Amino acid sequence: MYAIIDAAVTCHVGYMIEGQPFVTPTACWREVDHIYWHGSAASRMLRAQSGGIPVCVTVTHIDGFVLARSAFHHSMNYRSVMALGNAEIVTDDGAKLAALQRFVERLVPGRWTTLRPTTSQELKATTVLRLSLTEASAKVRIGPPKDDAEDYDLPIWAGVVPVRVDVGRPEPDPALRVKAQAPDASQIRVG
Repeated sequence: MYAIIDAAVTCHVGYMIEGQPFVTPTACWREVDHIYWHGSAASRMLRAQSGGIPVCVTVTHIDGFVLARSAFHHSMNYRSVMALGNAEIVTDDGAKLAALQRFVERLVPGRWTTLRPTTSQELKATTVLRLSLTEASAKVRIGPPKDDAEDYDLPIWAGVVPVRVDVGRPEPDPALRVKAQAPDASQIRVG
């Protein structure tokens, strides 16, 4: 379960506000036995979630399209995690800053030390939430198609088409005013 979460950069957070269900994609990371996400303190989603409402957080990786000999048996190879519970807001500024540092370092190792320090206003404007992984489950599908026995002799190609996430070459900000070293794309961790 931890490996599936650790390979993710996004999750989907499901929650209810005034009887209306919402599912919001957001960046995520794991620390020990909690999954974390963050955003603007002004966000309606984060304000509602930090009030202790139940949430459902999911992470999914698509690893391949499973092409069978019949439409009925087409599928996907995937890895997924679903966690349930009440989100906790990280209120301690030191803990919040440390969580944000882990987020940045999770994406681009070594980047945090190259950034200007986070201001107190930026910290105040950011909400960090976490959810315990005590009530969570993983589901995985791997392997080739599982066709009906009589279909294996049909002249139809069947198998798996792998799906991968790839990191491209960094593209500089057009507003970049000074020559600065771009991050090493091979160090960026996705999937």
